Amino acid sequence: MKNRFNITILCLFILMDCRQVSAQNKSDGYRITVQQAISAALENNFDIQLLRNDSSSYALDNSYARAAFLPRVNATGGLVFNNNNQKQKLADGTKRESKGIRSNTLTGSVQLNWTLFDGLKMFATKDKLAEFVRLGELNIKNQMVTTVADVINNYYNIVRQKQLLKAIEEQMGINEERVKVAEKKLSVGLGAKPELLQGKVDLNAQKAARLKQQTLIEQLKEQLNQLMNVELNTRYEVADSIEFATDIILGDLLGAVEKTNPQLLLTKKNIDIGKLTLKERKAERYPTLTFNSAYNYSKTDNKSVINTFTPLYNRNNGFNYGIGITVPILNGFNTRRQIQQAQLDIDYLNISYKNQKAKIDLGITNAFKDYELQKKTLALEEENILLAKENVYIALERLRLGISTYLELRETQKSLELAYDRLIAARYNTKLAETELLKLKGDLVK
Repeated sequence: MKNRFNITILCLFILMDCRQVSAQNKSDGYRITVQQAISAALENNFDIQLLRNDSSSYALDNSYARAAFLPRVNATGGLVFNNNNQKQKLADGTKRESKGIRSNTLTGSVQLNWTLFDGLKMFATKDKLAEFVRLGELNIKNQMVTTVADVINNYYNIVRQKQLLKAIEEQMGINEERVKVAEKKLSVGLGAKPELLQGKVDLNAQKAARLKQQTLIEQLKEQLNQLMNVELNTRYEVADSIEFATDIILGDLLGAVEKTNPQLLLTKKNIDIGKLTLKERKAERYPTLTFNSAYNYSKTDNKSVINTFTPLYNRNNGFNYGIGITVPILNGFNTRRQIQQAQLDIDYLNISYKNQKAKIDLGITNAFKDYELQKKTLALEEENILLAKENVYIALERLRLGISTYLELRETQKSLELAYDRLIAARYNTKLAETELLKLKGDLVK
């Protein structure tokens, strides 16, 4: 009997392997690893592309930051033609009047304005532009971490559903064997038709569950396609198992979070930018010293005049320069208000940083506890699944020998189904907890 039991187990495993190979041969796609999915998402994801565009904008502004120290040079020019009617009455009673008096005036100017001192505001502005570049880089990294976490969770959710599909197909193999046994018993007059009918009903239910599971897998693949920004209906296969990290230590996570967590780094960078904004506001209390110079040219050509003291031709050109100073005295206390507002923004960001730090520490602690729980649960369920499988195969062999009923087998099948659900859920939940820990630490993207 033991030999027959072992043969039954072997046949069922061979049946499952053949089905898996057949399904793989029918697939038109290729297998991708989670690393390949992550690489595609980091390269093509729309959210990352948008933030890269913002970062490029910050970098462009910063590349022109030194222009704040350079003078402003402007050139103007103009040519005016006049055709006027004039009428004059002088103090001695003389009257002059003429129509169609024509003239033209040509003007040109080159002006230079150079801010020599503005309370060091230009230096703060330059540093602020550089900080915005770093802020853009941190925004990209933060989105990358989020995207990688989404890709990992989605990818391994597909793996999870594949494992559930495999469990359903294993149950189908058991139900098919159960139907064969019922047909054989009925044919020799040792069985009842309801037992056969119930076996077929259960088998059809498993077939329906398989169709539903296959559809769910395809839907999850489309979600992964969207994250990777590849064409819809792209065909591929994913891994069959879920891999876990084994070197996660709570102390290392909590000790490094301030240096690696993207959200905390973003808030820190916003605090740095807020401090530079405060410097800009304070600089507005100081005088502004400027150097001004210009070269001016003007020429007037009158075709005729009615006043003998009016020149027919007049030209002026020359260079001038000088120093200008603007001293702020009173502007409705607007500068004081802006300084106080900038300080309040810094205080707000400091409080926000402490709040985020506390929440992230709590999140890491709870995620680590969940991670440890799931690992222990997984070890238990790995052992439990072997017991449930053996129980089903024993019940199937007992049914074949006619020493038990299909109800006993059905109960063991339910136990196996629940054991698979718990085992596969434990695997996926362990991966979710691990991913959340690495996401909070910021280690998903090096």
